[in-house]
Amino acid sequence: MRFEWFLASRYFRDKRRASSSFLSFIKIMAVAGIAIGAGGLLIAFSIVHGFKSVIQEKIMGYGAHITVSTYQEGPIQQADTLTSFIESRPGVKRAQPVIYGQGMIQSRDLADGTFIKGVDQEGDLTDIRRYINSGEYNLGMSEGGRPGVVIGSRLARNLDVDVGRTVTLYAIDGVPSPVNMPKLRQFHVTGIYATGIDQFDDILVLMDREHARYLFQVDPPMATQIEISVAQLEDIESVAADLSDQLAFPLNTQTIYQTYSSMFAWINLQEQTIPFVIAVMIIVAAFNLIGTILMMVLERTRDIGMLKTMGATNKHIRRIFLTEGMIVAAAGLIIGILLSVLFNVVQGTWEVIPLPEESYYMDSAPVEPHWLDFVIVTVATFLLAALASWLPARVASKMDPVRILTFGR
Repeated sequence: MRFEWFLASRYFRDKRRASSSFLSFIKIMAVAGIAIGAGGLLIAFSIVHGFKSVIQEKIMGYGAHITVSTYQEGPIQQADTLTSFIESRPGVKRAQPVIYGQGMIQSRDLADGTFIKGVDQEGDLTDIRRYINSGEYNLGMSEGGRPGVVIGSRLARNLDVDVGRTVTLYAIDGVPSPVNMPKLRQFHVTGIYATGIDQFDDILVLMDREHARYLFQVDPPMATQIEISVAQLEDIESVAADLSDQLAFPLNTQTIYQTYSSMFAWINLQEQTIPFVIAVMIIVAAFNLIGTILMMVLERTRDIGMLKTMGATNKHIRRIFLTEGMIVAAAGLIIGILLSVLFNVVQGTWEVIPLPEESYYMDSAPVEPHWLDFVIVTVATFLLAALASWLPARVASKMDPVRILTFGR
């Protein structure tokens, strides 16, 4: 064992001197500062990653990966042919024509505006069925002879309806008048979905495409949109670019990232700013090492003088106190990592930190630790600790052994 490491570790553990109690307290505070800074940063990274994953999962589950529509007011004319062509393109998993438009939904004396989406009776390309919290995803005919619809939880609360209730849907095309009467049809609520995102749970009614055709007077094979799902999420942009090159005006291709750009921008902002703010804690904790190592230098002045008279060079002295600073940093980092791992296990298992769903779109703080975060925090902590320990270590190495040993005589 190199004697610099041996002396640094002995100094770090030394409790024999009566005057070392205050120095031990300073070392404990330095270790605690680094532990809190590193652990706090790792926990913040974990929560931000979890938050981003949950929101992205809900957006991807609610919306289609890619949507093809037309710049013109009318529908897509040969939607069936276009759907077959799109499904033949590389990277496309499935495509489906949908009927989409604005409407109104009424239940007894309550009514609300909504968007109506007509899809295959077996279901659309999204994962809304995963978020059904009441009833079932069923767009077929009910026992009472009415077609089924699936609506959002917030819309259901606004209308005071539950599964099994009858609602009336109106298709709106321009201003209603005696010569422009809206089409209407009664439906049976078979399922209610809840993503936790109000703007998703408040606006959509899913129904069989044929009933949507009747409401909006869209004849087959026309459709208002074609929704596309891709085989790999990372291919969304490239598949959309390929389709945009292949499809001529007036067809328009839009990705889910463009459709919900404001939400994705908000997610990215959270991921970029929160860790930056928490990282300041590590910087402050690391630079607390300057005061800690200086106290150690003052405490060990006579030892420094004796070591120099025994042949220790300035380089050796500097290494001793640099090593002691790194030991302090390593102890704090290990404790911080253990705290973050413990937090991730407890929160991931028991969800001890609840969140108001109306504000955060989820009912508990999500955690998703990434191994790369642990590497980044470890490297950053040691680099800052080395920088913070260098100045007091340099002061120690420059001490004159004669003056040290004769000090006070």
